[in-house]
Amino acid sequence: MSGRRSRLDRADAEAIALAALIFLAEDGGRLGRFLAETGIDAGDLKRSAGEPGTLAAVLDHVTRDESLLLVFAAGAGHAPEQVTLAAALMSGEAA
Repeated sequence: MSGRRSRLDRADAEAIALAALIFLAEDGGRLGRFLAETGIDAGDLKRSAGEPGTLAAVLDHVTRDESLLLVFAAGAGHAPEQVTLAAALMSGEAA
């Protein structure tokens, strides 16, 4: 995946979002904060993990916290800007 904006598509954004969800799920504290801030319960998260709205919520959560964004991006091998663009694509804010 290229770091250029024009090269990130919906499938790329979904892949980044799924990686971010796994990142959150790997740490109980991170996952707990996500669940508390979004109001999603664990059962609903399991049922809706691959749905666009859930994936958008995951990326929104990650991009709202700069330190969380930087840790996730570094671990996943993405530039923080790619994650931010993926969040915009998932939320429908990017063309």
